[in-house]
Amino acid sequence: MSLNFEEIDFQRTPIGPVSLRRRRLPHFANQDIYEIKLGDEFLMTSIFHESETQLAKLALKRVNRDNLDVVVGGLGLGYTAAAALEDSRVSSLTVVEYLEPVINWHKTKAVPLGGLLTSDPRCKFIHADFFLMARDFAAGFNTTTFKKKDLILLDIDHTPNHVLHVSNKRFYTKEGLEELRTHLKSDGIFGLWADGASDIGFTNHLKEVFDSAEAHEIEFLNPITTGSSRCTVDLATTAS
Repeated sequence: MSLNFEEIDFQRTPIGPVSLRRRRLPHFANQDIYEIKLGDEFLMTSIFHESETQLAKLALKRVNRDNLDVVVGGLGLGYTAAAALEDSRVSSLTVVEYLEPVINWHKTKAVPLGGLLTSDPRCKFIHADFFLMARDFAAGFNTTTFKKKDLILLDIDHTPNHVLHVSNKRFYTKEGLEELRTHLKSDGIFGLWADGASDIGFTNHLKEVFDSAEAHEIEFLNPITTGSSRCTVDLATTAS
């Protein structure tokens, strides 16, 4: 492989081939850029990740208590999980990832944040389907006994209307969101990352299920296009 491009790993999964790539570009000072692709779709890049970080930071700002039990759906390159661990109030972080190779890349430190996440005793990875766990009221996100969470943060699909697999669509319906709500404590937070501008229709949909909901648009400089891009963090809260 060229020093400027390397496919670090390529694995088949039930929803398509997933690959981890590293590249260097002269206009990025030849820094290592890591990318995760599922088939032909880009899932994550290390070039810009502010919105993934803000998913955790904005949600945590809404909680006024300690000893927080947090779930992150979707590991990716680990930016949301790492941002959550920066908050000393987080006592337990469970990261649910459907693509087993992604977990292995972190465990083998093939990605930059792998060492940080695997060395923090508060953090554990679960190889499972987040959407099926959201429907499990016997074990839930604990895999053994049901326990309500303080925060559940989700970054798997591109948007509620642009999903990685058709089976994911059910989660974003009223029924699916009501099931997710049962996993949250009083004054719990559900945070959802989505690509692009906010969708007022979906934010209103959240308000039908949760006690309050609001959308935060995260605008950032896109070094690829040299223009601005935006992503959205929806936050929904259960009442006390």
